[in-house]
Amino acid sequence: MDPVDIARWQFGITTVYHFLFVPLTIGLSALVAILETAWIRTGKTAYLRATKFWGKLFLINFAMGIVTGIVQEFQFGMNWSDYSRFVGDVFGAPLAIEGLLAFFVESTFLGLWIFGWDRLPKLLHVMCMWLVSIGTVLSAFFILAANSWMQNPVGYRIDEETGRAVLTDFWAVLTNPVHLAAFPHTITAAFVTGGMFMAGVSAWHLARRKNVEVFRPSLKLALGVTLVASIGVAISGDLLGKTMTERQPMKMAAAEAIYETERPAGLSLFAVGTPDGGEEIFGIKVPAVLSFLSTGSWDGEVRGINDLQAEAEAAYGPGDYRPFVPVTYWNFRLMVGVGLLTALISAAGLVLLRRRGLPASPWIYRVGVLSLTLPFIANSAGWIFTEMGRQPWSVYGVLKTSASVSPGVSAGSMLISVVALTALYGVLMVIEAGLMIRYAKAGPPSEDEVLPPDSADDDDSERSLAFAY
Repeated sequence: MDPVDIARWQFGITTVYHFLFVPLTIGLSALVAILETAWIRTGKTAYLRATKFWGKLFLINFAMGIVTGIVQEFQFGMNWSDYSRFVGDVFGAPLAIEGLLAFFVESTFLGLWIFGWDRLPKLLHVMCMWLVSIGTVLSAFFILAANSWMQNPVGYRIDEETGRAVLTDFWAVLTNPVHLAAFPHTITAAFVTGGMFMAGVSAWHLARRKNVEVFRPSLKLALGVTLVASIGVAISGDLLGKTMTERQPMKMAAAEAIYETERPAGLSLFAVGTPDGGEEIFGIKVPAVLSFLSTGSWDGEVRGINDLQAEAEAAYGPGDYRPFVPVTYWNFRLMVGVGLLTALISAAGLVLLRRRGLPASPWIYRVGVLSLTLPFIANSAGWIFTEMGRQPWSVYGVLKTSASVSPGVSAGSMLISVVALTALYGVLMVIEAGLMIRYAKAGPPSEDEVLPPDSADDDDSERSLAFAY
């Protein structure tokens, strides 16, 4: 049992699990804010009921995201102390700002939103949710700044006495080219996640013709946001791919299973390689497309894995500097393929909703409900590709993963923690799924529950809130 492999498994399991909640939190917070804004502008009770319903699901997801995210912090000190010691001076700034500023904004204004329904003016109340949404985006910004530094370290120097990375230019960290490309890609993917979640739950209720006045507008909003965000994902993904081809050419070569340098290079649609991922046996390619996607030129050169391995050995010494090609290759395709499918489904759904009535065919709603899972699959595949494609580095070109693990923690201790945390997260998954399904099936509150008792004949009072969580 290699402690490095066990530590990687633990961090991978907990990180992928935590990342299920993060994009949904970002996406749903904005959608809830939009629905409450629509209620204030139109006075329609259906928007108020929708705000209550989706707000409750958002709160469940937000709470679970906090619980699962706390474990991430402890792992840096428990299993990755050498890594933490090396990057601490650099990571301290963005992570401190995320905790003290962004998360403070989220938690403070979310509390005001929860308990301020019948205490705050309507405009001030909806602003609380907008600030929560802004806070989630800011959190993502600073966390991605730290992660992007691992992909492309900038704005630092190595202290000769301590051997640690020392921050010299915080602005360079925030404007890291990888960060500027990864941030919009992640945020637009989060809006896709929130949109498809809302669309899937709405489709389930509409299939039963329940609360149509609430879920038809919710579905229309969700599909529109998903389609626009999907276009944003594609554009930002193209930019990120070009950036990573320049900064991490080995990762992108592994993503395409291109072993020899080619000019022009074809885009791989399907490939079968040896079990160790060291050689391609069979593949289907579209000529010259990879060159255009990677370099912007149809005749651009794309370096292959073998040449990049030789360059890495010359720069860093003997060793294997290739990521595990099957993981990077297939996760990259899973991410892109599922993303395209999500965009097509959202576009088709908007076309169907142009009709005055609801579609009669039950399979349409089944597709809508099943589509709820697609963004989560794409997000996980993209995250796995990003982190696995960087191997064998924890900080690209500077610190290897094998040199990052805690030296004083035994493989047995790590294995016990992996089993314990995996079991705990399994229980949390059951709890999360149970709560989300229960409250999603329950549907929105009725008009009587969200309006004051004396509002039946009073148009002005109908627009006010008297329901608190």
